[in-house]
Amino acid sequence: MRQELPWYRTAVVYQIYPRSFKDSNGDGVGDLPGIIEKLDYLHDLGIGAIWLSPVYKSPMRYFGYDISDHCAIDPLFGTMEDFDRLVAEAHGLGIRIMMDYVPNHTSDQHPWFLESRASRENPKRNWYIWADPKVDTAPAGRNRDQLQPPNNWLSVFGGSGWESDEKTGQYYFHTFLKQQPDLNWRSPEVGAAMKAVLKFWLDRGVDGFRVDAVHWLVKDAKLRDNPPNPDFAPGSMDPYHALLQQYTQGQEETLSILKELCQFLDGFGEKFMVTELHAGIEEMARYYRVCGNGRHSPFNFNLIGMPWRVDAYRKFITEFEASLKPYDWPNYVLGNHDQPRVASRLGLERARLAAMLQFTLRGMPFIYYGEEIGMVDGLIPHELVRDQYEKNVPGMKLGRDPERTPMQWNALEYAGFSTSQPWLPVSENYTHVNAEAEFADTRSVLALYKNLIKLRQDSPALLFGRFEPLVLADEEVFAYMREGEGERVAVLLNFSDQARAITLPAETGTMLLTTYMDRPAGEAAHLRNFLLRPHEGYIIKI
Repeated sequence: MRQELPWYRTAVVYQIYPRSFKDSNGDGVGDLPGIIEKLDYLHDLGIGAIWLSPVYKSPMRYFGYDISDHCAIDPLFGTMEDFDRLVAEAHGLGIRIMMDYVPNHTSDQHPWFLESRASRENPKRNWYIWADPKVDTAPAGRNRDQLQPPNNWLSVFGGSGWESDEKTGQYYFHTFLKQQPDLNWRSPEVGAAMKAVLKFWLDRGVDGFRVDAVHWLVKDAKLRDNPPNPDFAPGSMDPYHALLQQYTQGQEETLSILKELCQFLDGFGEKFMVTELHAGIEEMARYYRVCGNGRHSPFNFNLIGMPWRVDAYRKFITEFEASLKPYDWPNYVLGNHDQPRVASRLGLERARLAAMLQFTLRGMPFIYYGEEIGMVDGLIPHELVRDQYEKNVPGMKLGRDPERTPMQWNALEYAGFSTSQPWLPVSENYTHVNAEAEFADTRSVLALYKNLIKLRQDSPALLFGRFEPLVLADEEVFAYMREGEGERVAVLLNFSDQARAITLPAETGTMLLTTYMDRPAGEAAHLRNFLLRPHEGYIIKI
């Protein structure tokens, strides 16, 4: 059966934030040649696909998510020849390439926007969201007839989402920075142009796409005000949440656009698309139904914000599994470039257990670079903050710099990432938390990840078998069975900081892996009054 499965049904995906992965030329910023240099490391880890955060040409006001040319590589990261070599060498190792696809907005330096803002009559005017100002007719205390933004829509990064354009007398809308004007997907020309972008990269051998900021893709055609959020607490919540995003997120037309993109990708063979969507089970199900062929999944970020309680994990995963159709392919994410690192959120013991959970559940696991060595959030001095989110909304600790610090390769200066001062400071623990040191340690986080990935790849039950939760007397242990092609594997996860004794229906089994990494595979496991140490995970073949 394994040979019949498309690549995305078996691959472990590794997210690379290119600025922070490996610097090959000593300028302090990671690049494409640096990624090529580390392909053997990824192959040895067992990675089946890498997802690149944006490497397109950009003014870098928002680290590449402000694209000025969708079909060019920014010189900061290398050349198109470097990209082509990356694809070729990765494919030679059996590693697929996924690109970040950013359909919601462009840079304000993009030729499309430069034309759009040139005049109201420009053919590309409708490619972006433009609107006339609103006249403020408020009574005394404010100047009457003062021009105001078209409505109350906010920017994620603080303040109004509308920016005045003096030359044409209108405002344009930006969900993020003012240098990132939103595209108008109600214009058919925008859809055609963005499909051409997909084709450009597909023709260069790209295997799939991560689609950025999908929930914001379409805005209300009538530009209606968003309603106030009754639960908003000023001073303790991100100001963006002062309003409910009723007319700027999750519009029904988004699903139709995604369906068109799915149909477009279908013409290029086994391509895969995963969409950035922060949603619960019910909303994710709507997005799963869009394509109906298993080639599209919405990201499942729910484990990231979940409290560390076994009942919460058990309930969510069981209900999520029950919501999926036969063709749906789930995924599980523990971290990314926008979220605090899992080892910082949970602590290292719990992070090891979470890794075993992630790799033994049905679906596609996503690793954020450095998770496999237990990297934690870096400490960024105020004067070295780079993230505009932190600068625009100060005092809320919303910046993402701590989870974007350079990859820790070894104990040399700058952690082997670069030969000069990196764009963000290296985490202080790099002298002992690094890939080289952990490669030599058979009980390290890296060793655990390598064993988990290999076990998953070698086991039909873990790779594509069905999921069945097990009911145990001890509710602090999350237990489930994976079964496929005649193989049965039990997974036991002790969420408690105390040892737990459990009993399984079967009397004996064969130990495959423990998160403590101190017992040999193949050891007999007696499953009556079986002892799990604090925060220990066990995989047992029944």
